[in-house]
Amino acid sequence: MSQTSPINLLVLHAVRTMGYADTARIAARLSVTEGEAREYLLAPRAQGWITFSSFAGDGGWSLTESGKAHGERLLAAELDEAGARAAVEKVHQDFLPLNDVMAAACTAWQLAEMGIDDQTLTLAQTITALEGPAAALAGLEGRLTAHLDRFSGYQQRFAEALAKAHAEPAWITGTDRDSCHRVWFELHEDLIATLGVTR
Repeated sequence: MSQTSPINLLVLHAVRTMGYADTARIAARLSVTEGEAREYLLAPRAQGWITFSSFAGDGGWSLTESGKAHGERLLAAELDEAGARAAVEKVHQDFLPLNDVMAAACTAWQLAEMGIDDQTLTLAQTITALEGPAAALAGLEGRLTAHLDRFSGYQQRFAEALAKAHAEPAWITGTDRDSCHRVWFELHEDLIATLGVTR
């Protein structure tokens, strides 16, 4: 039976995996109202686990070092309680070759967009390169959610971004939206945070 994570862990984990996010984005990730998210963020802020900063009118939440350490302790305890460590480690191993494909495709696309790469790379070629990781993601997520509910949603978010990229290429690597690159990066961060390893 898949285990459901407590909200205090989910809040801290959302801030970590998203890297830097405003309250509205965190609320969307947690599927709660913005007011509820604001309430949930109060306790970890008071503990010094997260901090809010703003620059040029843009503000967001980020994890502190003590918050990162506390979050990893919670994740490790949850992982062992669910008896899922070996399963998540195997998914991480299977994820890494796909991560190489994803990184190469996104880097090539970014270079092509900037006109740095000598070779001509089309949008269609890039989307085709990302279809392999997209297809594999469904299986990886299924293996993860068999143990921990909180891994759900990555495959759908990635598929939606890839579909939108046909009409708007910014959905491949854009940082201002739930792009393919951002979704993939967050899953990678989720896996390494859960296992307490580094990139």
